[in-house]
Amino acid sequence: MGRYVIRRLLQMIPVFFGATLLIFLMVNVMGDPVAGLCGDRECDPATAARLRAEFGLDQPVWQQYATYMGNVFSGDFGTAFNGQKVTELMAGAFPVTIRLTLVAIVFEIVIGISLGVLTGLRRGRPVDTGVLLMTLVVISIPTFVTGLLLQLLLGVKWGVVKPAVSSAATVDELLIPGLVLASVSLAYVTRLTRTSVAENSRADYVRTAVAKGLPRRRVVSRHLLRNSLIPVVTFIGTDVGALMGGAIVTERIFNIHGVGYQLYQGILRQSSQTVVGFVTVLVLVFLLANLLVDILYAVLDPRIRYA
Repeated sequence: MGRYVIRRLLQMIPVFFGATLLIFLMVNVMGDPVAGLCGDRECDPATAARLRAEFGLDQPVWQQYATYMGNVFSGDFGTAFNGQKVTELMAGAFPVTIRLTLVAIVFEIVIGISLGVLTGLRRGRPVDTGVLLMTLVVISIPTFVTGLLLQLLLGVKWGVVKPAVSSAATVDELLIPGLVLASVSLAYVTRLTRTSVAENSRADYVRTAVAKGLPRRRVVSRHLLRNSLIPVVTFIGTDVGALMGGAIVTERIFNIHGVGYQLYQGILRQSSQTVVGFVTVLVLVFLLANLLVDILYAVLDPRIRYA
C-alpha cells in the first residue's frame, strides 16, 4: 500500500502541471484584464503599459506561467486586481466552502445511501417506485430553481431559516444551502446505491451468507453493503471537488462568500490571478480526493490489494 501511494503521488505531479497549464491558458484568453481595470472608459496607452508591467502581463504566456508556478510553490498566489492578496481571499473563502461541502456530503451519505439501500432491498415495490420518481424530479429541476424555491418558502414566507447566510456562515445556517447544493448529487447517490445493492443482492456470496444462517443485518452490513458501496464511494469522492467548485449558484442565492463567490467575482472582473489561484487549489482537492477513493477501495473490498 505504501509503494502504491508513493507511485500515485508521483503520477499526480504531471497531472497537476498539465491541469494548471491548461487552466492558465484558458484564463488568459478570457479577455483583456487591463481593459476591465479602467471601467467603461478605455485606458490610455501609458496607464495600460504600466498596469501590464505591474502584473507581468507584458511577458510571454509561457514565462507568465513559469513565474506563477514558481511563486505558487513559495506560497504566493499573486495579487488580485483590487490590490488584495489571493491568499487572503482564500483564507476567507475556503473555510466557508469546506463547511458547506461537508454539510452537502453528509446529506449525500446519510440520506442518499439510506434511501438507496432501502429501495435496493425492496426493488419493484411501491417505496422503490416512489423514490425513483422523486429522484428523477430532483435531477430534472435546476439547482437555482430549488435554491430560490426553498429560500422563498423557508426563509421569506415561513421564516424557518434566514433567507441569506451571515458572514459567520455557521453550520446551522448552511443546512439549507448544503441541501440545495447536494440535491442533484444526492439523487444520483440514491439511484447508484439502489442499483448496486439490487445487483449484488443476487450474487453467490450473498446467497452463501444467507445459507449459512447469518442474521439479515449482518449479511447486509458486512457482505452486501461493503461491496455495493465501491461505485458510490467513487462518485462521492469525485463529487467533493465538483461541489467546492460548482457552488457558484448556491453561494450566489444565499449570499455565501465562499469559493464559488470569489470565482464568480474573478471571472466577472477578469482577474486572472484570482481565478487561476482558486482553481489551482481545486485541482489539488480533486487529485487528493481521487487518491483517497482508491485507498478506500481496499478498505471496503478485502479482495483488492495494491502492490
